[in-house]
Amino acid sequence: MKQIHVNLGKDSYDIQIEKGLLDHVGAALRKVIQARTLAVISDDTVDGLYGGRLERSLQENGFTVRRMVFPAGESSKSLRMLANLYQGMADAGLTRSDAVITFGGGVTGDLGGFAAATYLRGIPFIQIPTTIIAQVDSSVGGKVAVDLPSGKNQAGSFYQPKAVFIDPELLQTLPIRFIHDGMGEVIKYGCIRDRSLFELLETVDDNSLPAYWEEIIGRCCAIKAAIVERDVFDLGERMILNFGHTIGHAVERYYSYGCYTHGEGVAVGMAMLTCRTEAMGLTQIGTAERIIRLLKRYSLPAAVRASASDLLPYIGHDKKKRGSRLTFIILKKIGVCELLPVAGEDIPHYIRKREFI
Repeated sequence: MKQIHVNLGKDSYDIQIEKGLLDHVGAALRKVIQARTLAVISDDTVDGLYGGRLERSLQENGFTVRRMVFPAGESSKSLRMLANLYQGMADAGLTRSDAVITFGGGVTGDLGGFAAATYLRGIPFIQIPTTIIAQVDSSVGGKVAVDLPSGKNQAGSFYQPKAVFIDPELLQTLPIRFIHDGMGEVIKYGCIRDRSLFELLETVDDNSLPAYWEEIIGRCCAIKAAIVERDVFDLGERMILNFGHTIGHAVERYYSYGCYTHGEGVAVGMAMLTCRTEAMGLTQIGTAERIIRLLKRYSLPAAVRASASDLLPYIGHDKKKRGSRLTFIILKKIGVCELLPVAGEDIPHYIRKREFI
């Protein structure tokens, strides 16, 4: 078992990583909160696979459980679904002394976390992530949100969980595409802050990955925890966690969230941006080729058919934009990154496609 402390003063919490944790998570949770009723929010896929097991563990430790299930997919991260959750919480009689568990991937954590942050002006919530992206990234740091027609995660808040419980064994039921999807975020961590993690990923493949899950999850969570401790509200250093995301989110939106997953979009964003910054002399020569080779190792795309002009309209609402300037996260070399504010008129220069990809 590995435990990582996120030191945020009164909002501090622990991340617990342990194989088989799901079946005794109720006992672990009882040490953290004294709630009587728990609203367990999950999508229909996760609930069908693991909802019963989680409910048993919670009930064995004296919790009353209300399962709230929504259709799986990014389209559920909406104001309409948020309103449905509010109604479900009201029907369950949840009070501020009760709590929410977000049990699923990034959509569940974002949607359920935002519901917890805003229902009754805030009730406690706990993250139990079930996908790679959620386990290595989105469950840590307190960003919760829903999508708007104008962009992804545009209505949201910073609201820290009371705990994060991670069971790597839950990854066993992920389809291979979503294993690769999660690797997009893992590769990001290697690119921005952990060269040795990047090098490890260059030696691992689909067959050997499971043996390294605890190490990979722990390293990514430790990096994010340290960054969040220094920049809770995403005003400076924390923006480096969005490497590849500006272009990645544009790819997701251009294809209406129906073609590329989040991790695939991030992969495209990392490759496209690094090809440009390397050509501009801002990134060590050979970095882009190395990233593209690693992306291909995990069946991740490095380019899309959409042109730069196709993607540009979807970049205008990026949350890293300040006035007319947008902050790109660029690599100096593998493991070292920096923030680069770019004037609005210069943004197109950073998202040109390179034919060799």
